[in-house]
Amino acid sequence: MDFLFKDWTMVYRTVIVGTLAYLLLIFVLRIFGKRILAKMSAFDFVVTVAFGSILATILTNSKLTLVDGMAALTLLVLLQFILSKLILHVNFIDKLAKSEPALLYFNGEYDEQAMKKERVLKEELYQAARSSGFVSMDDILGIVLEANGEFSVLSKSEYTTGNSTLINIKKDYFTSL
Repeated sequence: MDFLFKDWTMVYRTVIVGTLAYLLLIFVLRIFGKRILAKMSAFDFVVTVAFGSILATILTNSKLTLVDGMAALTLLVLLQFILSKLILHVNFIDKLAKSEPALLYFNGEYDEQAMKKERVLKEELYQAARSSGFVSMDDILGIVLEANGEFSVLSKSEYTTGNSTLINIKKDYFTSL
Protein backbone atom coordinates (compact mmCIF):
# COMPACT_ATOMS: atom_id res chain seq x y z
CA MET A 1 0.00 0.00 0.00
CA ASP A 2 3.07 2.29 -0.11
CA PHE A 3 2.08 3.40 -3.57
CA LEU A 4 -1.08 5.06 -2.15
CA PHE A 5 0.41 6.89 0.82
CA LYS A 6 3.81 7.05 2.50
CA ASP A 7 3.67 9.99 4.89
CA TRP A 8 2.32 13.49 5.31
CA THR A 9 5.60 15.28 4.49
CA MET A 10 5.09 15.27 0.73
CA VAL A 11 1.41 16.21 1.11
CA TYR A 12 2.31 19.21 3.30
CA ARG A 13 5.06 20.25 0.88
CA THR A 14 2.71 20.04 -2.10
CA VAL A 15 0.03 22.12 -0.37
CA ILE A 16 2.42 24.79 0.91
CA VAL A 17 4.69 25.03 -2.14
CA GLY A 18 1.75 24.76 -4.54
CA THR A 19 -0.13 27.56 -2.83
CA LEU A 20 2.93 29.83 -2.75
CA ALA A 21 3.82 29.08 -6.39
CA TYR A 22 0.23 29.74 -7.47
CA LEU A 23 0.15 33.06 -5.59
CA LEU A 24 3.50 34.04 -7.09
CA LEU A 25 2.27 33.22 -10.58
CA ILE A 26 -0.79 35.44 -10.11
CA PHE A 27 1.39 38.23 -8.67
CA VAL A 28 3.91 38.08 -11.51
CA LEU A 29 1.17 38.01 -14.15
CA ARG A 30 -0.46 41.07 -12.59
CA ILE A 31 2.86 42.96 -12.53
CA PHE A 32 3.66 42.29 -16.17
CA GLY A 33 0.20 43.12 -17.45
CA LYS A 34 -2.70 41.86 -19.47
CA ARG A 35 -0.69 41.20 -22.62
CA ILE A 36 0.57 37.90 -21.25
CA LEU A 37 -3.02 36.70 -20.89
CA ALA A 38 -4.26 38.10 -24.21
CA LYS A 39 -5.18 35.95 -27.18
CA MET A 40 -2.12 33.92 -27.83
CA SER A 41 0.54 34.07 -30.47
CA ALA A 42 2.81 31.07 -30.92
CA PHE A 43 5.26 32.54 -28.41
CA ASP A 44 2.46 33.17 -25.88
CA PHE A 45 1.33 29.57 -26.28
CA VAL A 46 4.84 28.23 -25.61
CA VAL A 47 5.14 30.37 -22.48
CA THR A 48 1.72 29.24 -21.25
CA VAL A 49 2.61 25.57 -21.70
CA ALA A 50 5.94 26.19 -19.97
CA PHE A 51 4.11 27.86 -17.04
CA GLY A 52 2.01 24.76 -16.59
CA SER A 53 5.01 22.48 -16.81
CA ILE A 54 7.00 24.49 -14.27
CA LEU A 55 4.06 24.72 -11.89
CA ALA A 56 3.51 20.95 -12.13
CA THR A 57 7.22 20.33 -11.54
CA ILE A 58 7.22 22.61 -8.50
CA LEU A 59 4.27 20.69 -7.08
CA THR A 60 5.53 17.18 -7.75
CA ASN A 61 9.32 17.29 -7.62
CA SER A 62 10.56 17.51 -4.04
CA LYS A 63 14.12 18.09 -5.27
CA LEU A 64 13.11 21.42 -6.84
CA THR A 65 12.95 24.20 -4.28
CA LEU A 66 10.24 26.83 -4.26
CA VAL A 67 12.85 29.50 -5.00
CA ASP A 68 14.08 27.56 -8.05
CA GLY A 69 10.53 27.28 -9.34
CA MET A 70 9.78 30.94 -8.64
CA ALA A 71 12.92 31.93 -10.51
CA ALA A 72 11.87 29.84 -13.52
CA LEU A 73 8.33 31.31 -13.56
CA THR A 74 9.63 34.85 -13.17
CA LEU A 75 12.23 34.33 -15.90
CA LEU A 76 9.56 33.18 -18.37
CA VAL A 77 7.33 36.16 -17.63
CA LEU A 78 10.29 38.54 -17.84
CA LEU A 79 11.39 37.10 -21.19
CA GLN A 80 7.83 37.39 -22.51
CA PHE A 81 7.68 41.00 -21.28
CA ILE A 82 11.00 41.84 -22.99
CA LEU A 83 9.84 40.17 -26.21
CA SER A 84 6.61 42.20 -26.20
CA LYS A 85 8.62 45.42 -25.77
CA LEU A 86 10.97 44.44 -28.61
CA ILE A 87 7.98 43.65 -30.83
CA LEU A 88 6.72 47.19 -30.28
CA HIS A 89 10.01 48.86 -31.12
CA VAL A 90 11.90 46.57 -33.52
CA ASN A 91 10.17 45.82 -36.82
CA PHE A 92 12.31 42.74 -37.54
CA ILE A 93 11.37 41.17 -34.18
CA ASP A 94 7.70 41.96 -34.83
CA LYS A 95 7.83 40.13 -38.18
CA LEU A 96 9.67 37.20 -36.59
CA ALA A 97 7.35 36.85 -33.60
CA LYS A 98 3.96 37.42 -35.19
CA SER A 99 2.26 35.94 -38.15
CA GLU A 100 0.34 38.18 -40.53
CA PRO A 101 -3.38 37.99 -41.16
CA ALA A 102 -4.42 36.22 -44.37
CA LEU A 103 -7.39 37.12 -46.55
CA LEU A 104 -9.00 33.84 -47.57
CA TYR A 105 -12.23 35.05 -49.15
CA PHE A 106 -12.90 38.42 -50.78
CA ASN A 107 -15.92 39.72 -52.63
CA GLY A 108 -17.17 36.32 -53.79
CA GLU A 109 -13.79 34.74 -54.53
CA TYR A 110 -11.85 32.19 -52.51
CA ASP A 111 -8.09 32.60 -52.44
CA GLU A 112 -7.25 28.94 -52.93
CA GLN A 113 -3.51 29.57 -52.67
CA ALA A 114 -3.85 31.37 -49.33
CA MET A 115 -6.27 28.72 -48.07
CA LYS A 116 -3.81 25.97 -48.99
CA LYS A 117 -0.93 27.82 -47.33
CA GLU A 118 -2.95 28.33 -44.13
CA ARG A 119 -4.43 24.80 -44.30
CA VAL A 120 -8.03 26.05 -44.24
CA LEU A 121 -10.96 24.32 -45.93
CA LYS A 122 -14.00 26.03 -47.46
CA GLU A 123 -16.10 24.31 -44.82
CA GLU A 124 -14.21 26.23 -42.14
CA LEU A 125 -15.01 29.50 -43.90
CA TYR A 126 -18.67 28.50 -44.04
CA GLN A 127 -18.56 27.75 -40.33
CA ALA A 128 -16.98 31.14 -39.61
CA ALA A 129 -19.69 32.81 -41.67
CA ARG A 130 -22.47 30.96 -39.85
CA SER A 131 -20.89 31.73 -36.47
CA SER A 132 -20.94 35.40 -37.40
CA GLY A 133 -24.65 35.23 -38.27
CA PHE A 134 -24.44 35.08 -42.06
CA VAL A 135 -26.64 32.73 -44.08
CA SER A 136 -25.19 33.67 -47.47
CA MET A 137 -21.63 34.19 -48.64
CA ASP A 138 -23.08 36.90 -50.93
CA ASP A 139 -23.45 39.15 -47.86
CA ILE A 140 -19.77 38.81 -46.94
CA LEU A 141 -17.07 41.13 -48.19
CA GLY A 142 -14.20 39.07 -46.82
CA ILE A 143 -13.01 36.45 -44.37
CA VAL A 144 -9.63 36.98 -42.74
CA LEU A 145 -7.62 34.40 -40.82
CA GLU A 146 -6.17 36.61 -38.11
CA ALA A 147 -2.69 36.26 -36.62
CA ASN A 148 -4.18 34.62 -33.51
CA GLY A 149 -5.90 31.91 -35.59
CA GLU A 150 -9.42 33.29 -35.37
CA PHE A 151 -11.57 34.20 -38.35
CA SER A 152 -12.90 37.72 -38.90
CA VAL A 153 -15.93 37.91 -41.15
CA LEU A 154 -16.50 41.29 -42.79
CA SER A 155 -19.95 42.36 -43.91
CA LYS A 156 -20.52 43.99 -47.28
CA SER A 157 -23.32 46.12 -45.87
CA GLU A 158 -21.02 47.80 -43.32
CA TYR A 159 -18.10 48.37 -45.69
CA THR A 160 -16.93 51.78 -46.81
CA THR A 161 -13.80 52.46 -48.83
CA GLY A 162 -12.36 54.94 -46.36
CA ASN A 163 -10.04 53.76 -43.59
CA SER A 164 -10.31 50.04 -44.40
CA THR A 165 -9.36 47.45 -41.78
CA LEU A 166 -7.84 45.40 -44.60
CA ILE A 167 -4.94 47.83 -45.00
CA ASN A 168 -2.40 45.56 -43.26
CA ILE A 169 -3.17 42.56 -45.46
CA LYS A 170 -0.93 42.32 -48.50
CA LYS A 171 -2.90 41.49 -51.63
CA ASP A 172 -2.73 42.87 -55.16
CA TYR A 173 -6.46 43.41 -55.49
CA PHE A 174 -6.58 45.74 -52.47
CA THR A 175 -5.45 48.70 -54.50
CA SER A 176 -9.11 49.47 -55.15
CA LEU A 177 -9.95 49.49 -51.43
